[in-house]
Amino acid sequence: MYRRHCAAAAITLVCAMAVLASPVQAFAAPAPPSPAPAPSGKKSLEEVRQEIDGLYRAAGSAADAYKLAEEKAKKQSGEIVKLAQAIVEGQAKIAELKSRAGAQARDEYRNAGLPPGARLMLSGDPQLFLDGVSRTRQGQKAAKGLLGELNRTQEDLETYTQDASTNWTKLEANRVKQAKAKKKINAQIAAAKKLESQLEKKELARLLQLEQEAEYKSQTAWLSSGALKEINREATASGKKAVAFATSKIGLPYVWGAEGPKSYDCSGLTSQAWSAAGRPIPRTSQEQWRQLPHIAIKDMRPGDLIIYHGDASHVGMYIGDGAIVHAPRPGRNVTLAGAGSMEILGVVRPDR
Repeated sequence: MYRRHCAAAAITLVCAMAVLASPVQAFAAPAPPSPAPAPSGKKSLEEVRQEIDGLYRAAGSAADAYKLAEEKAKKQSGEIVKLAQAIVEGQAKIAELKSRAGAQARDEYRNAGLPPGARLMLSGDPQLFLDGVSRTRQGQKAAKGLLGELNRTQEDLETYTQDASTNWTKLEANRVKQAKAKKKINAQIAAAKKLESQLEKKELARLLQLEQEAEYKSQTAWLSSGALKEINREATASGKKAVAFATSKIGLPYVWGAEGPKSYDCSGLTSQAWSAAGRPIPRTSQEQWRQLPHIAIKDMRPGDLIIYHGDASHVGMYIGDGAIVHAPRPGRNVTLAGAGSMEILGVVRPDR
């Protein structure tokens, strides 16, 4: 059960613990920020932290572009397959219609090439003549319908072919976008890892501490603004399922493009959580922001998704008490964090 409200001091304590990397650590706020000294001519650890953070954010944005291009490519591939099937069916239908038209032509030839009307005029039986007139009209109507159907099928076939060509062009364009995005992702992650690899063990520990201090500072400022005062809504049944799924993945590693079950990226975690709750949502944080209903922060309830940064490149799931569960970045695990520990773009609701 999610608590409707708790004292401001308790909330601050709960949210402060969310910046810790492991859920089994004590629920205490990190030490107050302290400057990281830097040798002359060398970047400070804080500068390194900001540079690494920027690289991973750029990689996250590129990852969304990659996944969106991938989804479009899959959709277009499916459409091309359907169009190819329609083209094959259309070609078979044209062959059948031409065969029927040929049979009619051969029938005319067997009757000495005389028009139906002329053959009827030669008949001495009035009733036979009248019956023949009716059959002739039916035959003419059938022939006209056959030609019309043949023309329509040929026009459809041309349309299918043009659509297939258009979709193929789009497919190739999205493949190019995928390749460019993947190259950018790999370059940004490699650059960030290179920076981290140049740090000593003590510096890496200090780097993690600086990350937690920055998150704690942002979270404290967010709580101090009074943002949490009106947030006391209960999760829906599907929201509880989504939260249960996401929190059960705490401790699993972040891997960009991953959708589980052993690793996740930020939107992979949220999309799979809501899929498990029976509400499929868009795969990327940017599409989640674009397509899902927006709600005010004061109206948040557990299960809602908080979208971060101006380019909507990150997403976390609100779990109540001012905290989120999210997959932060490469090199980090799915964890809890303060809902205000990053720049909030807005909130969306999958089960509105």
